[in-house]
Amino acid sequence: MNRKYEIIIYWSDEDQAYIAEVPELQGCMAHGNTEESALANIKTAMELWIETAEEFGDLVPAPKGRKLAFA
Repeated sequence: MNRKYEIIIYWSDEDQAYIAEVPELQGCMAHGNTEESALANIKTAMELWIETAEEFGDLVPAPKGRKLAFA
């Protein structure tokens, strides 16, 4: 997959795992025992999310990337 979406990875005390989220793909989340495993799992989840959306004819948002603001 060559689409580049923002991925956020953080530790969850409640889940006792690293959580990875893709904000632009609503509900696309994964977890892992390490940051690396959470990243690998979210890449798989992203592929499945996009494949499912395309299968059902749903909109797949284009990656926005990070916007920088300077004061």
